[in-house]
Amino acid sequence: MKLSRRVSWFLVAFGVWSWWIWITFAKNLWADGSGLAFHDGHPTAYFWVHLLLAITSFILGTVIGIIGLRGLRALRAE
Repeated sequence: MKLSRRVSWFLVAFGVWSWWIWITFAKNLWADGSGLAFHDGHPTAYFWVHLLLAITSFILGTVIGIIGLRGLRALRAE
């Protein structure tokens, strides 16, 4: 299956966007002062659930970005 140039760039942009958004979110989660993420210095369920969401999004963003890069490489090789 071939990806168009537009779709390939979209997938690369999605991968970059996913990393950008979730890195920012993870930093904010770690620095949370509201008491949602940490209670008495210990991580809460809120922290663990959102950390799992961030890790999953990092993995999916990476995979989707790689698919986009492979699509762009295949178009260049033609």
